[in-house]
Amino acid sequence: MEGKSLSGTVHAWTVVKILLGIIVAWLLISQYLGVRRVDSARAALLDKFQDQRRSRVIAMIHRQETVSLFGVPVSSSITVEDSEAILRAIRLTPTDHPIDLILHTPGGLLLAAEQIAKALVGHKGKVTVFVPHYAMSGGTLMALAADQIVMDPNAVLGPVDPQIGDMPAASILRAVELKRPAAVGDEMLVLADMAAKARAQTTVFVAEVLLKHLPKERAAGLATVLSDGRFTHDFPIMVESAKELGLPISTDMPSIIYELMDLYPQSGAGRPSVLYVPLRRTLGERAGRDAGPPAGERKP
Repeated sequence: MEGKSLSGTVHAWTVVKILLGIIVAWLLISQYLGVRRVDSARAALLDKFQDQRRSRVIAMIHRQETVSLFGVPVSSSITVEDSEAILRAIRLTPTDHPIDLILHTPGGLLLAAEQIAKALVGHKGKVTVFVPHYAMSGGTLMALAADQIVMDPNAVLGPVDPQIGDMPAASILRAVELKRPAAVGDEMLVLADMAAKARAQTTVFVAEVLLKHLPKERAAGLATVLSDGRFTHDFPIMVESAKELGLPISTDMPSIIYELMDLYPQSGAGRPSVLYVPLRRTLGERAGRDAGPPAGERKP
């Protein structure tokens, strides 16, 4: 009897293992197919927009997306891999062919952003940057290289002041100035030296980018405003302010850009924090209620 009981237990465990394997395989396949469907939909929209614009369309959209089996959200920013991909796309585009760059990014590696901005400045065809929500820091630097920046009326750009680690370069210099060099440690003095160089280098680079659109003095002045640390790094430069700064801003955002953003949903644990009913359905239902009964059925 013991032999039969042990054999039955082993058989049961084998069945459980097989079922677990099937479940894991199904989850992996489902996730893979879901990602493929979303990627295909994104590619189709980009292709449609490219045909409409007769341009090279490049999208750099940094969202927090669920990328693992267990739904762990991973956020992204501008990286060297991004610059490699965009530089490759620019290199494969005829020199006089328009380029449309869709940007949604919090920023990222300054070196990568500078590489992309330099390549856009050097492109002879018209460069248009679309900002549906925000393009901060390095994203703003890339937008400055465009012949036209198309923003949603509520979208924002941001300052391009350099950061040393997780500290603003301007604030490091200010701290040393307030405490005096003799009152701070060697490490802070080294950071201050790096901060001074980073700020000067960024200002010069931004001024060179802006020379594509502005005379030398205006380019230098605007570069200083954007990079000297007078604002916090997350300060929002709204459409009106961007226009006052002399940037080539338009708010004529194509609806297809919003459709593309819908294919990059913001992921998060639990239920979404923002819910709403589509307006067209609400208006349709209200119109039906307000119309009253059909003709011929109305009460006198």
